[in-house]
Amino acid sequence: MNSKEIRNRFLSFFERRGHVIIPSAPLVPENDPSVLFNTAGMQPLVPYLMGTPHPRGARLANAQKCVRTQDIDEVGDNTHDTFFEMLGNWSLGDYFKEDAIKWSYEFLTSKDEGLGLDPTRLYITVFEGNDDAPRDTEAFEIWKKYVPENHIYFMPAKSNWWSPGDNGPCGPDTEMFYDVTENGLGVMTKDEYMAADDRQDVVEIWNDVFMEYEKKEGKVIGKLAQKNVDTGSGLERIVMAIQGKNNIFDTDLFVPITEKIKALSGGEIKDIRASRIVADHVRTATFMIADGVRSSNTDQGYILRRLLRRAVRYADVLGIAHGTLAEIVSVVAEKYQGVYDNVGAQAQTIIDEIHKEEDKFRKTLERGMKEFIRVSSGGEVSAEDAFQLFSTYGFPLEMTEELAKEQNASVDKDGFNEAFRKHQELSRAGAEQKFKGGLADTSEMSTKYHTATHMLNQALRTVLGEHVSQKGSNITAERLRFDFSHNEKMTDEEKTAVENIINQKIAESLPVTYEDVTIEEARKRGAIGVFGDKYGETVRIYKIGEGNNRFSLEICGGPHVQNTSELGHFKILKEEAVAQGIRRIKAVLE
Repeated sequence: MNSKEIRNRFLSFFERRGHVIIPSAPLVPENDPSVLFNTAGMQPLVPYLMGTPHPRGARLANAQKCVRTQDIDEVGDNTHDTFFEMLGNWSLGDYFKEDAIKWSYEFLTSKDEGLGLDPTRLYITVFEGNDDAPRDTEAFEIWKKYVPENHIYFMPAKSNWWSPGDNGPCGPDTEMFYDVTENGLGVMTKDEYMAADDRQDVVEIWNDVFMEYEKKEGKVIGKLAQKNVDTGSGLERIVMAIQGKNNIFDTDLFVPITEKIKALSGGEIKDIRASRIVADHVRTATFMIADGVRSSNTDQGYILRRLLRRAVRYADVLGIAHGTLAEIVSVVAEKYQGVYDNVGAQAQTIIDEIHKEEDKFRKTLERGMKEFIRVSSGGEVSAEDAFQLFSTYGFPLEMTEELAKEQNASVDKDGFNEAFRKHQELSRAGAEQKFKGGLADTSEMSTKYHTATHMLNQALRTVLGEHVSQKGSNITAERLRFDFSHNEKMTDEEKTAVENIINQKIAESLPVTYEDVTIEEARKRGAIGVFGDKYGETVRIYKIGEGNNRFSLEICGGPHVQNTSELGHFKILKEEAVAQGIRRIKAVLE
């Protein structure tokens, strides 16, 4: 069974069980994020998990494009990647643990409707309980109907409690792991199971989150108004299990890409890890660019730049000629034809962006080589210098060691690894902070800033022209940040005009209302939104003002205030460029 068949089989399975299939949201969250990318299928659905009715109903399913980069340095092992698809089904106050677990098991093991996996190779974890919530004996008892008790393990919150950050819906989860070894592991103690997990002999293939709690400022404060189910199954790992592979790179999702890399490398792959890094990073970059991301030194653009430069570096290790890396794009586009057609439609744009970034990085590499020659001249590259080569010039340790060997110099590898470990800890801490907030934060101020972002979007279109479109946003309880398309620096007069429009509409105490309509009706009414595959047949439009006094109309999922008078005074703090043709405004409500 190939990946496309598996994806379609998942959607059909849940459609037959009353779920409406919704399209994937873009990689970059819209009207929402203080997150850089959608990292899970539930992220675009947070308002509905918090109780807002979804226009398509209480049972939903889809395949969501996701990017996670916290563990970028682990890419190259058997299971880590940066772009992936999350297959998910949701119950918004409808079914709960009994049906969720039953359907998860049925889809994984059924030969007729599901994947036909061997049930004796399944291992299950459930929440062991803590001060926030009791031991999940209910899930344990349900699972005993399907798998032997000695294949079920109680695990702590670190493993079996899911939360989007410090604010929002959360709850215990149950996770399904599959034995990918050749002969099977059989019955294991908990310690043996955990060791098998560390070795990647068992791989997580499904996760059912039972969202019935709410967290604010890092603490569980009580239960939600409704009980929800949020399930997730990484397509890449499911395909690995179905196709009998022990790593994701030997599946049909990656083989055409790695075969192209092999051809570009002269017909032989001498470094498997380097090949996997190039395959993953170029695939992820292709999807990012197709969804509107461009290389820069901040936010999504920085992640794209880091991925492309890392791909260039490892392409050099593989002997891939300068300027040919972008040839992989057509392979990715062909693989996802009929699934994500925007990749093929924007293939030339993607290729041009990769060429541009590769050329820039080549210049950085030249300076890095000069620095390497300087720091290695004494016969040893210190830990500090090795890490400087890594962090400033993009030299992986392996490259520094190879170059040093050619110069008969040594490298303080242990010192570098310690510096790198500290770097990872800081990066992960930063990522955790970055992935807090947004619509997962439904605090009063974040809700106000979210509404103000709609007003800013419309005011910019009024002052600068209708070419203005949203390119990203970052909302916290302290301020809003809004990226938009515009080729020139705004004048002081233009910024004042935008502020005046917004503050005038705040003073007019305009009502903020929403309505669920068809996509065609939303288009007919002039709602702002990127029309296309990202929306289903029905969408929610938020309106600020009524009748002849309507100020804005935008497709969105919330949350919003009920009246503009709740916002206070709007003030622009800064307007600046973030990329070619993209400007950024930072603003506050006083």
